[in-house]
Amino acid sequence: MENTIWSLVPPLLAILLVLMTKRVLLALIIGIVTSAFMLAQFQIGETFLIMGRALKAVFIVDGAINEWNVYILLFILMLGVLIAFVSMMGGAQAFGNWMIKRVKTRVGAQLMTATFGLLIFLDDYFNNLTVGQVARPVTDKHHISRAKLAYIMDSTASPVCVIAPISSWGAYLMGVMGSVLAAEGITHITGFSAFMKLIPMNYYAFAAIGLVFIIAIRNADIGAMKQHERKAVEEGEVSNPERNHVGAATILPMSERGAVVDLFLPLAVLFVTTIVYIIYSGITQTSGEVNVITVFGNANVPLALVLGGIAGLIVTFFLFVIQSRKTGGVGLDRFPLGVLEGTKSMTHSLTILILAWTIVGLISDLGTGVYLASLVEQSNVATYLLPVILFVIGAFIAFSTGTSWGSFAILVPIAGQIAVATDVSMILPMFAAVLAGAICGDHCSPISDTTILASTGANCHHVDHVITQLPYALIAAIITVVSFLVLGLTNSVVLGLISLLLSLVVVYVALGNSNYRMNASKEKVIAK
Repeated sequence: MENTIWSLVPPLLAILLVLMTKRVLLALIIGIVTSAFMLAQFQIGETFLIMGRALKAVFIVDGAINEWNVYILLFILMLGVLIAFVSMMGGAQAFGNWMIKRVKTRVGAQLMTATFGLLIFLDDYFNNLTVGQVARPVTDKHHISRAKLAYIMDSTASPVCVIAPISSWGAYLMGVMGSVLAAEGITHITGFSAFMKLIPMNYYAFAAIGLVFIIAIRNADIGAMKQHERKAVEEGEVSNPERNHVGAATILPMSERGAVVDLFLPLAVLFVTTIVYIIYSGITQTSGEVNVITVFGNANVPLALVLGGIAGLIVTFFLFVIQSRKTGGVGLDRFPLGVLEGTKSMTHSLTILILAWTIVGLISDLGTGVYLASLVEQSNVATYLLPVILFVIGAFIAFSTGTSWGSFAILVPIAGQIAVATDVSMILPMFAAVLAGAICGDHCSPISDTTILASTGANCHHVDHVITQLPYALIAAIITVVSFLVLGLTNSVVLGLISLLLSLVVVYVALGNSNYRMNASKEKVIAK
């Protein structure tokens, strides 16, 4: 079953069940059972053992704690508690009231969210889990659905991280590409220089980001997003009432004495602490030349997130105590309630994330990505088509496995081998195609951890986010295919970018414009 077409069955089954039943947990569990059953050669007893080992690997690897996963889970829990206390102090409400005076339109609220998403480029996890807390009060005020918020966040987070050299993504990719270039005997290009040259070739990143701004400016909606936006603007339902969704509990009391500082000071402390420890850990773990790239490449990002979360919580608790004692805010007797509800608000997301990591491990053991990559190696096609083919295969691998980083690890070495065997001058466009395809597949996959975290940050039901984002991701993918085809035919990065820009202009014109205005007397937005 391993490394064959049958290895596609579990991930595709899980994805289809998610889309058909809207029950993410059930689909993931069935996908896990199916994967383990195939790995066990259909032996029931062995199936349970394999599932147990896969679940254990989420938390423990080689007898030691799986720091990345455990720290990410802790950070999410701490963020849930922080959000609960900020809500009780009235910080989010105060920011919403402050920002609503400055952001006058739905377009402005969406552009603000997209801009925040581009500014926090250090890590996509950090991006998705913090941008939502800042933007959500404003988007709620302007009757923007949580599904639209999740889309804007998700389609700016990964795309900006994958083209930012000073990010966890940049450091990782430089390491992967540097090792491949060295293995193939290509010494005139370093991992850093390769990454920098790839930035203008990552057409999907620019297409996705450009589409976000077009959708915001045109205030246009596609597919299932129309229903969510219509309910948001006409009925005031920013989240789907038919589904339980993640986020801070609404039963929490809220202080009327909240201030903007109650929201931004904890987030600022969290952000600064995280950055400081990333730099510190990167410097201390670098034995050779110390520069920006080596620092971010060697930094302990998960631990930095945890330390940032702890610092943010300490400040949050301090502000809560001061408000309770001096300004008559929510009483200290509600402290346990805040911790409990903040923790509970993230349990659904944590469960999905743990199950997603479990199925990703099993899919890796089945060799799904290896099988798909082998199809590329065995193909005998024209060189100019290789970037397009690698983009499509990369997207399908990330879609099926739920991990863009795993797709990078699988396909980048293969892209290097193909380039050396066919036309070595195409190695960078092939690398770029792999990166772009992995991000695209990640955006479309319901078992992707970044997609799950975007849902969490936006307080949107995960299935709603996946279904509503899919049409936009596919449009960006079509634009990307055209751009890579132009690049392959002309060997010109600039012409590829020009074709991308022209494609975005076509989309801008084709979408039309849906304007909304607020009817103050009825407290709802009515389509013109």
